[in-house]
Amino acid sequence: MTTTHIHNRIDTLFADKTLPILSLYCTAGFPRLEDTVPVLEALQSSGVDMVEIGMPFSDPIADGQIIQASSTRALHNGMTTERLFAQLRDVRSRVQMPLVLMGYVNPVLQYGVERFCAACAEVGIDGVILPDLPLEVFEKEWKAHFERYNLHNILLVTPQTPDARIARIDAVSSGFLYAVSSAGTTGGALSMDDARTAYFERLQRLRAENNITNSIMIGFGIHDKASFDAASEYADGAIIGSAFVKVLSEIPETAPPEQLQSTIREFVSALR
Repeated sequence: MTTTHIHNRIDTLFADKTLPILSLYCTAGFPRLEDTVPVLEALQSSGVDMVEIGMPFSDPIADGQIIQASSTRALHNGMTTERLFAQLRDVRSRVQMPLVLMGYVNPVLQYGVERFCAACAEVGIDGVILPDLPLEVFEKEWKAHFERYNLHNILLVTPQTPDARIARIDAVSSGFLYAVSSAGTTGGALSMDDARTAYFERLQRLRAENNITNSIMIGFGIHDKASFDAASEYADGAIIGSAFVKVLSEIPETAPPEQLQSTIREFVSALR
């Protein structure tokens, strides 16, 4: 099988951007099993630039309580990797923004690495984020599959990552570099203290020195307009996850589709 699209949508997004890029994270199969695509459609119509679709996993290492709870609920709803790809089969007839799958290595291994990459290409996924995929394993065993199917492998750096390691991660990753705002799990609140400012300024310096060539998105702790704007001062944009998932979790299971749409529209409008 060959790649289904030549130009990756993530590349186009960053090349054409005029404002900081707003990316949101949502959990597949949450709050209800069949809400995956309706959430994506509502996010697109609300003006979101890119979406990370979380693949629920029972033993996460980077997810805070809110996203863990959403994954547990999605798994109880019946979400699986097979079900997700089935839900996304015709998504590109309705959603044009870049889509990234975010999850963990174990479900991908169970599905089969090349089979997973082929399925991503078939439904129009642009990139993948797997926080527990070792850089060296990706280089030796996975990279050829990602390149064959025109998938970006988006890697993470943290405040504790040394400059030399950041440069190496940047050289291997593509699409954009995911800058974790602080050590820890998702769900905290970003506060611009001296240490975090120094970290973001270090990333800017590395970029100016051409040791970082990818675009940079900041995630973890971005939860409102103030934190989105603060992070975007140092990067190409920012990613909001737990704050959005929390809002979705408060929608009653019996709520009509219009309530899902209006909730998403109100959340996004408060960010711009």
